[in-house]
Amino acid sequence: MKYQRFVALGDSCTEGLDDLLPDGRYRGWADRVASVLDRPGFRYANLGVRGRRLDQMLVEQVPSATALEPDLVAVFGGGNDVMSGASGREIGRRVDAMVRAVTSFAPTVAVFTLSDVSQRMPFGWRMRPRIEALNDAVRVAAVRYGAVLVDVWDDECVQDSRFFGPDRLHLSSLGHRRLAGHLLSALDIPFDASWMAPLEGSAAPSSLWDHWRWLRDQVLPVAYSRSRNKLIGRQPGDGFRAKRPQLLPFA
Repeated sequence: MKYQRFVALGDSCTEGLDDLLPDGRYRGWADRVASVLDRPGFRYANLGVRGRRLDQMLVEQVPSATALEPDLVAVFGGGNDVMSGASGREIGRRVDAMVRAVTSFAPTVAVFTLSDVSQRMPFGWRMRPRIEALNDAVRVAAVRYGAVLVDVWDDECVQDSRFFGPDRLHLSSLGHRRLAGHLLSALDIPFDASWMAPLEGSAAPSSLWDHWRWLRDQVLPVAYSRSRNKLIGRQPGDGFRAKRPQLLPFA
């Protein structure tokens, strides 16, 4: 196998929310990629911490990743930068700094665009310009620094709620599996083709009650928590540790 030391960087998506295992731990796309890469001698670390922005990853995760001397790094982030209200220009600067830093020490680096949230949630159109700025910056940085681009913007599954968790932001188990398939495809590594197969049937359309319940149970609690944390000087992700800070055998 080409890759022996795989390190994943990022936020809650890299950690694996909402891809739950039976014992309550999170799996996620990075674990699924590691399961395919797993061979004798293979090692895997996951430095993802929920809530982290790209500028935080740069100072918190990149030094740790550098010390691990990986031959493959995958970076998934930017969603928290978008939701925090950072300008498109600032997001672009953060993307460039992150990709430049990671490609300086890892021979193979994969970076991801984000999908269009306006396709699956009310008022998502308000975030679309910042997501487009993020994705444009990721594409430019991938070319500039020689990273592998995993571009999911045009994936038709963005409109299928079965690929997303209750908050409509985090991926479901099916979504994490599909994202892992996108990365493995970009790396030209064989994997189970069923990961990318279309789902049978179609998702039930969201009713007004579904939208209200989503607003009540998902959006408002998060907005309250972020506002409270801001008042007391806490950052999203404070108190959480990296999921898998050391390079260890996958099993």
